[in-house]
Amino acid sequence: MMVALVCGVGINDRSYPTKINGNHTKEYKVWRSMLNRVYGKTYIENKPSYLGCSVSDTFLYYHLFYNWCQIQIGFNAIGYDLDKDLLIKGNKLYSEDTCVFLPRSINSLLTKSTSARGIYPIGVKKSSKSNNFEAKCNIDGKPKYIGTYITPELAFQAYKAAKEKYIKEQAEIYKDVIDPRAYLALLNYEVDIDD
Repeated sequence: MMVALVCGVGINDRSYPTKINGNHTKEYKVWRSMLNRVYGKTYIENKPSYLGCSVSDTFLYYHLFYNWCQIQIGFNAIGYDLDKDLLIKGNKLYSEDTCVFLPRSINSLLTKSTSARGIYPIGVKKSSKSNNFEAKCNIDGKPKYIGTYITPELAFQAYKAAKEKYIKEQAEIYKDVIDPRAYLALLNYEVDIDD
């Protein structure tokens, strides 16, 4: 049986289809995208946050990744993404023990935006009207004003409380359609000042 390498490392032994009726299967698209994020030179140049990431030996094999997908909550749902760092914050390994499928709205809720943030903690910006600091948190995809504070640290604490509350609310909304490990991780999620 002929073996094909994907991104120079992924092993496709062709035991499962990569295409049906001329279209790539969902399993293959997710697998190839994961490999590209970790091993694609151009991707890493554009998204340096993936520098230092790796893929488990199991996930390097398409047939093993394919089988894993079949038993994952959310895999067959529309609008779910493969996530590697909810279960273990800051995780850099894609593996069967560290990954879950999450609704895109939750996955994006947990995304760091270091380059867009500037010099202040996450959720904080200097007020244009005073020497104070404003806290804002994205709620339902839109920025929500939380308040104005005299220090960036106080503004961050207000942001942290609002964000953690919102994450817990989302956990309850999605409780029945996400992996139980993801639900618990969302309930216990803590926003750090350097997120």
